[in-house]
Amino acid sequence: MLRFILRRLLQMVLAFFGTTLIVYALMFAGQGDPIQALAGERPVTAAQRAYLTEKYHLDATGVGGFFYRYLDYLGGLVQGDLGESLTGRQISDILAAAWPVTVKLAVIAMAVTVIFGVTAGVIAAIRRSGVFDHATLVLTLLVLGIPTIVLAPLAQYFLGVRWPVFPPTAGAQPSFYALLLPGIVLGSLSLATALRLTRTSVTENLRADYVRTARSKGLRRRRIVGVHVLRNSLIPVVTFLGVELGNLMGGAIITEGVFNVPGVGFNLFRGIRTEDGPLVVGIVSVLVVVYLLSNLVVDVLYAVLDPRIRYE
Repeated sequence: MLRFILRRLLQMVLAFFGTTLIVYALMFAGQGDPIQALAGERPVTAAQRAYLTEKYHLDATGVGGFFYRYLDYLGGLVQGDLGESLTGRQISDILAAAWPVTVKLAVIAMAVTVIFGVTAGVIAAIRRSGVFDHATLVLTLLVLGIPTIVLAPLAQYFLGVRWPVFPPTAGAQPSFYALLLPGIVLGSLSLATALRLTRTSVTENLRADYVRTARSKGLRRRRIVGVHVLRNSLIPVVTFLGVELGNLMGGAIITEGVFNVPGVGFNLFRGIRTEDGPLVVGIVSVLVVVYLLSNLVVDVLYAVLDPRIRYE
């Protein structure tokens, strides 16, 4: 297990540098005038332009200039310095203010996915071809068929404006209650996928030989499902939830934008819109680390859930 973790950590280092290089290239290669994009329609003085150009090495052109800026960025990143955005704010300060909001949003979405999605999937598999199974199939297909860009405004209008059950927008310092509606919307697609995945996995395991053996020994149905079937069925579900946790921690751009949630996704979208390259690359670099760590945790959990899996 230790050798496996060390090998994965080395792979994570290569994946991190490769991903940041690609994102850095995509952000800066086709960039127009980031200084003017940041200022909007306001004029930029020659002194301001000269200062920002020298500070962010925007005068270094060509392939050599690109790698010079990238290596300069990596030098600060290795030391824990994410740099400054074009607005002059430290990117670490921006993330420090955005992460608590995104973490709360991700916790709500993940709780909705696990509590309702996995539980409903197990019940649908046990009562296969029943009323509950058919109802969940229709509902999940309906949810999966509606994109977030449509689902979020609909939820905001009906549950926030027409029937004011939740606040329509989160605001600058959102409370836990203000994040419930965007969290439910964010977790709805994950819920539908987790439900169908759990239902399929549990159904396959209920037909396995070890289940027939357990029944022949006189074990109760609750013990068979809760101890044997559920443990084996959770392996693909944990894989999905681990990857989905990275998505949720990244903060959905559409959901945070519709509900005005000042999280990571909201700041990432703002950086893309204003062509703030340092901000976009800094946020994406942190998100890459979150994705890699979540996948490492999922791989380790494999051996915990299934004793047959060993990493040699």
